[in-house]
Amino acid sequence: MTALNRALGAFYGLALGDALGMPTQSLSRAEIRARFGDITRLEDAGPHQPIAANMPRGSITDDTEQAILVGQLLIDGRGNIEPSVLAQRLIEWEAAMQAKGSQDLLGPSTKRAIEMILAGHSPEEAGRYGTTNGAAMRITPVGIAADVADPRRFIAAVVQACQVTHNTTLGISSAAAVAAVVSAGINGMDLGEALNLGQHIALQAEEHGHWVAGGRMASRISWARSISVERDKAMLADLLYDVIGTSVASQESVVVSFALAQQVAIGEMNAFEAVCMAAGLGGDTDTIAAILGAMLGACLGLESWPVAMIDTVKAVNSLALEPLVEGLLALR
Repeated sequence: MTALNRALGAFYGLALGDALGMPTQSLSRAEIRARFGDITRLEDAGPHQPIAANMPRGSITDDTEQAILVGQLLIDGRGNIEPSVLAQRLIEWEAAMQAKGSQDLLGPSTKRAIEMILAGHSPEEAGRYGTTNGAAMRITPVGIAADVADPRRFIAAVVQACQVTHNTTLGISSAAAVAAVVSAGINGMDLGEALNLGQHIALQAEEHGHWVAGGRMASRISWARSISVERDKAMLADLLYDVIGTSVASQESVVVSFALAQQVAIGEMNAFEAVCMAAGLGGDTDTIAAILGAMLGACLGLESWPVAMIDTVKAVNSLALEPLVEGLLALR
């Protein structure tokens, strides 16, 4: 399997997870069950979707759009992201969303950071309250462009992409964990080893950013990966939803993504089943499924995903990620 296949697996896995979670985002698990039953395919959002009302099946959301934005900035900057430019692009992105009438706008950490930048604060200061999953959801292109084999340079690249909105121990370590799994997968590392490395890089990345109180990412990932339910998928979903949580907090949603990836690594389910479970969990389903899809796709390749569904996501969103992914790999 080539690095290109794995990198495409990561980015299209992110888009597929995002699209599967689009109609279920911000709903409770009970509401999802009542409306859709088990998620096994792409669904229309319907009129009562609180964020993406009436969006057609296969539509992507902010997760994929902002990852593409970061990827383009990396290519334009030849591997560097200027924090002020990232802030400006995110402001422009939200304005375009509002013009379309979308409710899918900037998350709480990113919104606060950009308001601070507009008020004259430095990028380093603006991101000091960012603890949510916004940095992790858009970090996949950094995992493709930067090689985790050089941890110091790799973490520096992650920090650069996080700093303006999520310049905290939690924001940076969660994004570093996800990016490390993607980068390790592209190097050909198997899924279990890549998850180990992600956990390890999360620990190292904690040295960066403003300290904030909250469960440590590496410790929570380690614990979540130890969950054993012996093929009882309903019990697994209960544990993820009730005990870890599925909110926008990075130490919930990112940790749930790792817990599900571990179930794939030990053979309890395949990649597509895991992403479908993520999309049906409740809470921040589109982001959980997107992060999970990126990590699994990088380690298991583009073949992990149903061809017809990827084709639908491409068609509905006029999405052609190949040139972007090739550009990111060239930076690597």
